[in-house]
Amino acid sequence: MKNRGKFIVFEGTDGSGKSTQMKMLASYLNERGARCYLTHEPTDSPVGSLLRSCLTGRIDADEHTIAALFAADRLDHIHNPVNGILKKLNEGVNVLCDRYYLSSFAYNGGFVPLEWVIELNRPAREALKPDLTVFLYLDAEDSMERVMGRGETERYETVERQKKIRKNYLDLIARFPEENVATVVSEADKRDTQEKIRKAVNGLFGWRE
Repeated sequence: MKNRGKFIVFEGTDGSGKSTQMKMLASYLNERGARCYLTHEPTDSPVGSLLRSCLTGRIDADEHTIAALFAADRLDHIHNPVNGILKKLNEGVNVLCDRYYLSSFAYNGGFVPLEWVIELNRPAREALKPDLTVFLYLDAEDSMERVMGRGETERYETVERQKKIRKNYLDLIARFPEENVATVVSEADKRDTQEKIRKAVNGLFGWRE
């Protein structure tokens, strides 16, 4: 579809600045006349709300259940007829998403069989791949320092788990070269990080810097 929007995903360990950088990019795109819709996973749907309760520990659930819930939430996120990603893209809107299936591979795939998680997400990968994935690279210790600064931790937020998750991301990026991933170091200065992201996005849109 000629006028279809671009699908840009932000990935990274906790505290890597995904949400902040995504909002900064949206402002940049809007300034250039590219309409944007910002979204995230877990979503705000009933399944997404259940997932958040699992991640914060309010509901006790094992890793298999959490991985399956993420896959279900993602499919609704893609196909929802009201505000689904495909609907927005087909309307010519650029969709920016905080986390997508690489998160499931890196997080859930570190605690249950990775191949099972990949298969679980095969319908999502077949339905919609990102045009660009921005992976924000950050050391595990820095991740946890930023996370602790917000005063609340979730299921995967320990230094040991963040180290494992970051390694998983790097292994996955190498394993799936067909995924268009731009690895960007998450700098202390948010503007420096954003500048690098914009360079990758300019290439996606065919814009001159």
